[in-house]
Amino acid sequence: MAWSPPATLFLFLLLLGQPPPSRPQSLGTTKLRLVGPESKPEEGRLEVLHQGQWGTVCDDNFAIQEATVACRQLGFEAALTWAHSAKYGQGEGPIWLDNVRCVGTESSLDQCGSNGWGVSDCSHSEDVGVICHPRRHRGYLSETVSNALGPQGRRLEEVRLKPILASAKQHSPVTEGAVEVKYEGHWRQVCDQGWTMNNSRVVCGMLGFPSEVPVDSHYYRKVWDLKMRDPKSRLKSLTNKNSFWIHQVTCLGTEPHMANCQVQVAPARGKLRPACPGGMHAVVSCVAGPHFRPPKTKPQRKGSWAEEPRVRLRSGAQVGEGRVEVLMNRQWGTVCDHRWNLISASVVCRQLGFGSAREALFGARLGQGLGPIHLSEVRCRGYERTLSDCPALEGSQNGCQHENDAAVRCNVPNMGFQNQETWFWSGTPRAQEVVMSGVRCSGTELALQQCQRHGPVHCSHGGGRFLAGVSCMDSAPDLVMNAQLVQETAYLEDRPLSQLYCAHEENCLSKSADHMDWPYGYRRLLRFSTQIYNLGRTDFRPKTGRDSWVWHQCHRHYHSIEVFTHYDLLTLNGSKVAEGHKASFCLEDTNCPTGLQRRYACANFGEQGVTVGCWDTYRHDIDCQWVDITDVGPGNYIFQVIVNPHYEVAESDFSNNMLQCRCKYDGHRVWLHNCHTGNSYPANAELSLEQEQRLRNNLI
Repeated sequence: MAWSPPATLFLFLLLLGQPPPSRPQSLGTTKLRLVGPESKPEEGRLEVLHQGQWGTVCDDNFAIQEATVACRQLGFEAALTWAHSAKYGQGEGPIWLDNVRCVGTESSLDQCGSNGWGVSDCSHSEDVGVICHPRRHRGYLSETVSNALGPQGRRLEEVRLKPILASAKQHSPVTEGAVEVKYEGHWRQVCDQGWTMNNSRVVCGMLGFPSEVPVDSHYYRKVWDLKMRDPKSRLKSLTNKNSFWIHQVTCLGTEPHMANCQVQVAPARGKLRPACPGGMHAVVSCVAGPHFRPPKTKPQRKGSWAEEPRVRLRSGAQVGEGRVEVLMNRQWGTVCDHRWNLISASVVCRQLGFGSAREALFGARLGQGLGPIHLSEVRCRGYERTLSDCPALEGSQNGCQHENDAAVRCNVPNMGFQNQETWFWSGTPRAQEVVMSGVRCSGTELALQQCQRHGPVHCSHGGGRFLAGVSCMDSAPDLVMNAQLVQETAYLEDRPLSQLYCAHEENCLSKSADHMDWPYGYRRLLRFSTQIYNLGRTDFRPKTGRDSWVWHQCHRHYHSIEVFTHYDLLTLNGSKVAEGHKASFCLEDTNCPTGLQRRYACANFGEQGVTVGCWDTYRHDIDCQWVDITDVGPGNYIFQVIVNPHYEVAESDFSNNMLQCRCKYDGHRVWLHNCHTGNSYPANAELSLEQEQRLRNNLI
């Protein structure tokens, strides 16, 4: 590794009027970008454009002065800090720069030194990231989401479809129309000469659509010619200006953004030649995925979306984003981020009915999964219909851990929902109109307009104190149970009433216990252990603060959530025959993996919660950890556990909060089998041997 003089030496020599030590090579470029979360354009992996190819920067020697120069060059006022060890994911292609050396006063990185282009002893695990102050320089034009430059360094910012037919204008989302590209802040139409279905596929993918269909070009040509014969047509005057056209686009069909295609803005000889001689605008027709079709619309091809996808996204804050999980051998598992890229991510997005991927995420950026890592080194070519069609290795072959779980953010259609203003305020006398009441959502809708609601509004005029409000977050916890542990620790106990006073006080017994001759007799209890894992991206915390927790003198603990779990025994047709409930007498980190410190403990009125990656364990031998089946006869049943049953705490995924088992009871013994969560995570979910032996000891 080359020695680099510290920034203080540079500054000292400059103050003395002496030149700093010679630099190995000038960077010679002014094009930088940050690859990171779309919602935060001021942070991400630092990438540099050289010889028409984007590459990364190694974190060796990188410090605040280098980050400051990069942020200023990107249009931000200053740098807050930098990030080492590929915090924003491992990049692709060359590592262009290593040992970048700046004084901190330079206006761009091309005034700093480095080892030279491509001279590096680093790997992509050392890609540097920067976090800039979000405030921009005055007059700086904010860049759009794509951050993509074409081969000529020209920026294609956005793409849209301008509907031509009256029926297309009324359609939401817009799926057919003339292609318009935003280039250097102005919308341009694309000449149809040389336009291919590969080009249409890329456009549709950018707009959130999984596929494309041919258009009736003869009909659109008639419409075009009709407008061209109208001397007052604005379109006729615009076509005479070369600035109205993108001359030619050539795509392979696998690109995630049109800027990755070969794009020729103007003819080779400049403005002396017409940009689209004898042509018209390119027209594209896209096919919306099942989430975005009108309810009564049938699929374009019979059965094309009928089969349930064997891939899903989890823990994403928005529609079309999340950790990638695949179903193999009847188990859901994750995908390792080794060689994960936009092309493979786009296959996942299209398989789920979205468009192409706008971001491929590395390093469990959207949370770590649970269970097996099914795939690694995924190498899609871009035209595969499903991820299973792509070559890949088994996840266990190259040492991947869940900290390497891959994720994706997909392009989704513009449904126009952002044009309904939404406000959150206490209400004023002038705000009299109430537009919705009785709103009932399943949680999968894209907007409130798609939820069930009252026909006429049932709120009083002005709403008053009944006005609804929400508070949003960009990450959430996600609780899932260890199904195998429940199955292997279940047993029966006949417990004397004399030992159940506290449990009776906390309503943990069936109603018939109220009429028994206390303390004589017993209750038959189906007992078991549970272990609840926080799979999400942030800690699971009680909804209320400490001042609202309830002290239970009998068991001498605080309840932070009145009902944390439901324990029920159901008939095979779903009728409830016995029930229990588990008040969260404390939420705490009972077990955490090596290297992760416990944050929550109930002792001494401590903070309550479950840290991301930790377990909260309830042993079979504690009060209320049962279902009272005293009044249940022999038979076959369904045993069911639901965590966070009243949705008191927001989670990113409620579909895995339910656990069900088949239960056989012969009047003397009980068996639980086929235990699984709603999301079918593997039953043996990462328990250490020591934990298993301790928790499966069913003797009281």
